[in-house]
Amino acid sequence: MTGTFKANNPYNPVLLLVYGILLKLSMFLSPVIPQTQQTDGFLFKILLADLSPIGHAFSLIYPLITFSLLYTQAISFNKLVNDHRLMPKPNYLTAMSYLLITSLFKEWNVLSAPLIINTLLIWIWARMSGLYNNPTPKTSLFNIGLAIGISTFFYFPSITFAALVIFGLLVTGKFKATDWLIALLGILTPYYFLLSWAFLTDRLKKYKFPGISVSLPHFNQSDWAIAAIIIVLFAAVVGVFFIRRNFLRQLIQARKSWNLVFIYCFVAVCIPFINATHTFEYWILCAVPLSAFIAAAFLYPNRNWFPSILHWLMVAFVIAFSYFVR
Repeated sequence: MTGTFKANNPYNPVLLLVYGILLKLSMFLSPVIPQTQQTDGFLFKILLADLSPIGHAFSLIYPLITFSLLYTQAISFNKLVNDHRLMPKPNYLTAMSYLLITSLFKEWNVLSAPLIINTLLIWIWARMSGLYNNPTPKTSLFNIGLAIGISTFFYFPSITFAALVIFGLLVTGKFKATDWLIALLGILTPYYFLLSWAFLTDRLKKYKFPGISVSLPHFNQSDWAIAAIIIVLFAAVVGVFFIRRNFLRQLIQARKSWNLVFIYCFVAVCIPFINATHTFEYWILCAVPLSAFIAAAFLYPNRNWFPSILHWLMVAFVIAFSYFVR
């Protein structure tokens, strides 16, 4: 399977669709109705409220939306990885890895606020990677800030991704205070319109600005899930090893983009510690950068048996979680 997605064949998106459906078949067989969490933003709560009448009559609407998000995120991030030449040659391993690791945990196959903002965060990473040769960086920075501001309406701790802008500007060599201020203005713009609307409709007193607290997240996972986490981390470490070994052979722009992926991963790991909850679904924010690392673990090894064993081991865990582990 890894050999199939190593190629850049035009029919691979169709194969990837079939691959994703087979991996996530259990989510269609047993649809889960998503529940709002305390840290979810008002836009996500409105979305679930609007979907509730349809969901009660047709519960498959939730896994259909979830799979559509996961598949489009996999394809779009894979395209960006190829466009920015993060790999030696174009392939579909990043998309395959994203669908594979998101199938390892049931919480990552349920419609959630972090799953939705993953789409925005992929777009943000792409725009940050393009700042290196962007003729109008200020416009892009404002749009990046605007996307971060909107994402906080789905899940407020995503405000932490403002750090991606700060470090991203350092990595891309755009170290200017005005650029940071423009990005900050973009983040604040959605709140300006929100508070203006609340004031004009006499709802300003009812609006409560989300607070921020830092604590350890708590979640209950089986021994199988912990083993799956270890496998994912092992694959990611192997991928990072090969990335670092081939780092100097890449173009400057590719190296800058890889640095942004590392920063992306670091910020994503930190987010669940803000306004921490007991659910595991918020760690799906790490899945995007991890899929790029794991794709490298599938691509670089000269011996084909290692990627093959790693892939089928992860597939075995998916099957176990989906049908045998409760």
